[in-house]
Amino acid sequence: MSTNPWLKAGEPDRRRFMSTAARTFLGVHLLPVFGPALAAAPVTNPKAKAKHVIYLFMAGGMSHLDTFDPKPKKKDVMGKTETIATKADGVQLGHYLKKTAEVADKLCVINSMNSTQGAHEQGSYTMHTSYGMRGTVRHPSLGAWVLKLGGRLHPELPGYVAIDSSPDLTGGGFFGAKYGAAPVGSPEEGLRDCSRAPAVSPEDFERRLSLADKLNRQFHDRYPNADVKAYEELYREAVSLMNSKDLKAFDLRRENEATRALYGPGRFAQGCMLARRLVEHGVRFVEVQLGGWDTHYDNFTGVEGRCREFDQAYAALITDLQARGKLDETLVVVATEFGRTPEIKAEHQGGRDHHPSAFSCVLAGGGVKGGIKHGLTDASGNKVRSGIVTVQDFNATIAHALGINHEEVLMSPTRRPFTIADKGKPVTAVFA
Repeated sequence: MSTNPWLKAGEPDRRRFMSTAARTFLGVHLLPVFGPALAAAPVTNPKAKAKHVIYLFMAGGMSHLDTFDPKPKKKDVMGKTETIATKADGVQLGHYLKKTAEVADKLCVINSMNSTQGAHEQGSYTMHTSYGMRGTVRHPSLGAWVLKLGGRLHPELPGYVAIDSSPDLTGGGFFGAKYGAAPVGSPEEGLRDCSRAPAVSPEDFERRLSLADKLNRQFHDRYPNADVKAYEELYREAVSLMNSKDLKAFDLRRENEATRALYGPGRFAQGCMLARRLVEHGVRFVEVQLGGWDTHYDNFTGVEGRCREFDQAYAALITDLQARGKLDETLVVVATEFGRTPEIKAEHQGGRDHHPSAFSCVLAGGGVKGGIKHGLTDASGNKVRSGIVTVQDFNATIAHALGINHEEVLMSPTRRPFTIADKGKPVTAVFA
């Protein structure tokens, strides 16, 4: 049995060693380049319009009744929330979304979402992966699948970026680290640790890089391990990223005051603005998360606060992409793990509980019809009455927009078959 510690170490140990070695010897971190993936097979539907996805995840369970599926005739259900008209005939919203109402003619509101998962962790995981949580496997996230099946668009920038998002939901799963998202914490700070350390001169950096390459070749010749080779690729991609002129895509300081005013203040607004910059520069999949939707207590105050941050930024993103000619090729997704109950809990200061049996998600751009609703819930928003869309169907629809074959089977390391959307089917009726 080999005594080589590399071959005995687990994935986190290898990752930690390589990252530490990169910082120590080269003066560069490897973490930002876990997102890039080598170009994969071409998309299968050349007629698909979407090239990019901006995935806005409302963590905590957005109340569909107070946002995208109000019931104006049910005062006992709506509580303090009023219903407003929008720019699209037949599409009404909760009154907290006044700016979103102005771009409703660009939106496809899916009011018939249905999930089998009513807990936050499980619901979020299924939304991101199409599968239930298992102790024996970590499934790739949706963005990882998109890179694996569709390839990345920019040769140097990460293909998948997650802004303010949980790494547990945006990882590469059994595809490996290079298909996971490059994480961005503060949008204003952008992608950190992607430049040469100031203490390392260009000459010294080149010398260290040459030495590292030599050691890598010797080690790989002796131990031809796939994981070791993958981290050699990460070294090369790290250097390529450091030298890319398009690193400016991560720099929000380049945005003018008029654009900043359009999006408004707040971290989510900055995340949306950064997402737009990234897709403009060829990043394939960007996730931005807005948490705080878990409104068991004082639902109406909570929803109002969350919508205040969401509304202007989301409407600005749609407007900005349209003005720049990017909306047609960018699918903008608003998703959440489940909705909220029609029942208002007086004992919880007007709270709403988890409700996976009916909730709303929204699509815009990327070849999707605008100004429409798909599916229908009953009079109280309790159950789906028609046009049911499962989480798996929703993810298959995203794949369809990108021209990716949602039925393509890939095998896990244990030789189990998986697809991007499990058994889901795309909702083709929402496309123009």
